[in-house]
Amino acid sequence: MSDRVLVQVENHVAVVTVNDPDRRNAVTAEISAALRAAVDAAEANTDVHALIVTGAGKAFCAGADLSALGEATEDGLRTIYDGFLAVANCALPTIAAVNGAAVGAGLNLALAADVRIAGPAALFDARFQKLGIHPGGGATWMLQRAVGVQAARAALLFGMRFDAEAAVRHGLALEIADDPVAAAKQLAAGPAAAPRDVVLATKASMRATANPGVLDVDQHRIAVDTELKPQAASILSPEFAERLAAAKRK
Repeated sequence: MSDRVLVQVENHVAVVTVNDPDRRNAVTAEISAALRAAVDAAEANTDVHALIVTGAGKAFCAGADLSALGEATEDGLRTIYDGFLAVANCALPTIAAVNGAAVGAGLNLALAADVRIAGPAALFDARFQKLGIHPGGGATWMLQRAVGVQAARAALLFGMRFDAEAAVRHGLALEIADDPVAAAKQLAAGPAAAPRDVVLATKASMRATANPGVLDVDQHRIAVDTELKPQAASILSPEFAERLAAAKRK
């Protein structure tokens, strides 16, 4: 397991921490792979009944590392997506303890969880359009599912951001907590105390009944595939190249 993603299992709950605070936990291929490994290990561990994901330091996750994003082909984009898709597809109940900014792919990581708890400094910011790139990783589907069509379009088309209070008001976060990890652990005590097979079966049933006849993981996969080509094309645009060059000069 990479030291860029830390895992602690206690009281039947796995806490997964993205651990690159100097770069505000920006997603790289290494971090994405380590997130996938952490989720897979938690699912395979019969002692784990729930999973919490959070970020080290002041940020939750600042999105995809721009250098990695600038070099990404369609396959490279799927590599960046893989970590948060592991959370999205996780059979266990999942909670995002959003301690700070969740931007771009970091917002996707938060949206991938079943429940989000916001710290006072939490900020949910799509920011794709501001960077000059098309949303990816199923962001359009996940955000519309979380906050509804109007608020999702306000975020993705007009740049609206959600602070902690706005996130709760729009249903993006369940609650605000001074210590979102502690609050997430308290919430996770429910599945931790229940039979694991019942917990897994309940989540599977909720996935199947949210839109009967279609599993949410299948809808997410279709959204990822729909967004992939236009996102890859936008990364090749002169506008994004200028933003990438400016970021490298800093």
